[in-house]
Amino acid sequence: MSKGSCSSLATRSVQIGVGRDEQTGGISFPIYPSATYRHPGVGESTGYDYTRSGNPTRDVLEDALAELEGGARGLAFSSGMAALTTLFLHFSSGDQLLVSEDLYGGTYRVLDQVFAKFGLQASYVDTTSVAAVDAAITGQTRALLIETPGNPLLGVADIRALGELCRCHDILFVVDNTFLTPILQRPLELGADVVVHSATKYLGGHSDLCAGALVAKDAELGERLYFLQNSTGAILPPQDCWLLIRSLKTLPLRMERHSASALQVASWLQEQPQVEKVYYPGLPEHPGHLLTKRQNAGFGGMLSFRLNDPQLAEQLLERLQLISFAESLGGVESLITLPAVQTHADIPAAERERLGICNRLLRLSVGLEDPADLIADLQQALNHFSGRVVHG
Repeated sequence: MSKGSCSSLATRSVQIGVGRDEQTGGISFPIYPSATYRHPGVGESTGYDYTRSGNPTRDVLEDALAELEGGARGLAFSSGMAALTTLFLHFSSGDQLLVSEDLYGGTYRVLDQVFAKFGLQASYVDTTSVAAVDAAITGQTRALLIETPGNPLLGVADIRALGELCRCHDILFVVDNTFLTPILQRPLELGADVVVHSATKYLGGHSDLCAGALVAKDAELGERLYFLQNSTGAILPPQDCWLLIRSLKTLPLRMERHSASALQVASWLQEQPQVEKVYYPGLPEHPGHLLTKRQNAGFGGMLSFRLNDPQLAEQLLERLQLISFAESLGGVESLITLPAVQTHADIPAAERERLGICNRLLRLSVGLEDPADLIADLQQALNHFSGRVVHG
């Protein structure tokens, strides 16, 4: 059986790079750190000239990204923001982008404080509502960029319906697939034109590299994005490409465990008296639960929860012993953040308040630890604060 005939993403993930090193037969594809390449002669090339334009290790990674997402062209960048920045360079002054209002604060920052200076207009919309997106489209709209599930409120967008809407209006449809990865969510198959990843997160999965990715469904668009990548130069170095290749091989197993553990933690949090609300699509009460079951293969490892006391968030962060108070997400280690003062601090306070990103909202990236241990850590932190209140 050839690798190309394997339908299983688990098999494809494990086989990344295997058989590509024809010279030695190495199972682990080697790192090519060379910055430049010797030409056989004038007007001749080995296929590699300068590592910004192409590198054998990066080629294996980019081919794998395209294959896993089901796209025509994958591109690897030095960070998720580098990937988004390159994508935004595809547009022109006066163009309008419609963007999920429930999104990473860094995306808001680069659009508001960098690209706005060059005339690129960003309008934020509730992308869980197809009608709201439709009403926001104007004659200047050139693209729709969604995060689904949203960050940090885990809203779920109907990818297929939004894809049909974008086709009707001839606008580019971009989906940030960082939270679910191609293992759990297949945006290109549902109608997206481009998929974005902060590969630092689940694709990398070990909190030891910073990377980003774009995958284009169409070869012509992929070539245009490659032109921008090569021209601006925010490529992923060979060592990090190799690390990401290594990480992708275990992605299906990791996503399965992240999802199972997150559901256990979310269900437990829902029963705690100090918790006002839990945001996790895996809970039947979540408004996007049924949609997620229809369009995805799982619910992922990300959840958020709002506490009923503004002092409790800070106290909980101080008391946690196993779960690390740190930015980022998607690693094997569980991480917790306070979005209002960390990942989403660049969003204006009034907008954060409208969305519900307050100082009582915590975002939890559930790692690969035993979920019983994670629950015990949360329980001791919550109970400690409760005891102080009672005896105070």
